[in-house]
Amino acid sequence: MTACIVGWAHSPFGKLGGETVESLIVRVAGDALADAAIAAKDVDEIVLGHFNAGFSPQDFTASLVLQVSPDLRFKRATRVENACSTGSAAVHQGLKAIAAGSARIVLVVGVEQMTATPPEEIGRNLLKASYVREEAEIDAGFAGIFGKIAALYFQRWGDQSDALARIAAKNHKNGVGNPYAQIRKDLGYDFCRAESDKNPLVAGPLKRTDCSLVSDGAAAVVLADVETALKLNKAIVFRGAQHAQDFLPMSRRDVLKFEGCAVAWQRALAQAGIALSDLSFAEVHDCFTIAELIEYEAMGLAPEGQGARIIAEGMVNKDGALPINPSGGLKAKGHPIGATGVSMHALASMQLTGTAGDMQVKDARLGGIFNMGGTAVANYVSILERLR
Repeated sequence: MTACIVGWAHSPFGKLGGETVESLIVRVAGDALADAAIAAKDVDEIVLGHFNAGFSPQDFTASLVLQVSPDLRFKRATRVENACSTGSAAVHQGLKAIAAGSARIVLVVGVEQMTATPPEEIGRNLLKASYVREEAEIDAGFAGIFGKIAALYFQRWGDQSDALARIAAKNHKNGVGNPYAQIRKDLGYDFCRAESDKNPLVAGPLKRTDCSLVSDGAAAVVLADVETALKLNKAIVFRGAQHAQDFLPMSRRDVLKFEGCAVAWQRALAQAGIALSDLSFAEVHDCFTIAELIEYEAMGLAPEGQGARIIAEGMVNKDGALPINPSGGLKAKGHPIGATGVSMHALASMQLTGTAGDMQVKDARLGGIFNMGGTAVANYVSILERLR
């Protein structure tokens, strides 16, 4: 145990027309420091997660965090990026600084503003997280990539449309309780299952309700070494934190196995000294419903091809044995790329301190987080527990 989360903040996710990348950063960074009762002058290092890839004209953004306070001037500040796992990459970078002894307190911010980008450019920007040489011409952008994965999964294991609709319906039902979520509406299984004018096919077998949302938003967490954290009001300790990077080209691996996800979970659980069954809940990367389905198998909840059983039996419902995405996940919450991983850590911390409101999982003691970039290329897992 080398570090703890001692404070956090979260903006709404959605189409935030009155905000900019800078205003979102300043808002959550200042709120997180206030929540942690940490003065800006006591921050040793700043890490900003910001994917960008064309979404923002301001590409050099690390120093925007300094706008929070003059007392942050001349602090070390770095922007990190690792596709859709950019937020978790920023968190884990902060953990490394504390583990190395080069920082005692680290401010981590994740941000993205996507909705100001013309729709035709959004798909092109997101495809920069694919292997451009082989995958950039796939129709429908990243939805097309996961639509292809879904079609291949259906070919290998049979039509899983029922399971995907159940996942979407579960996450939208959970999202009703999330005050930060972009969509707070229980769409129901029937709506998610049926193709309609309001829920058309997007790519392959994926419908609109199978796809996460284009979003603006930001989140921040304050990290501290354990000794410092124990002197503060709250401390959520990292029992495990692991990162496994896989090949970028889909042609070099079996894209239906999410092997990097499996490795990251195995390493993190081993580091934490726990079994998957010990977790009280998990926030996982449901950029598309097919991703959450395959993640059940990669996590070890079900053998290959049997993930549908997990959702059908209700195991991952909010009142199930292992609630998955009690926040509503990316599906309901939204997916502002650079903010997503930081959001997962903030929301998990709320669960573990019993402050998650209508999202709260009963008796939450251990939380798991899985955030991925690309098609299970960058894989980050964190295991969190309340220390005080």
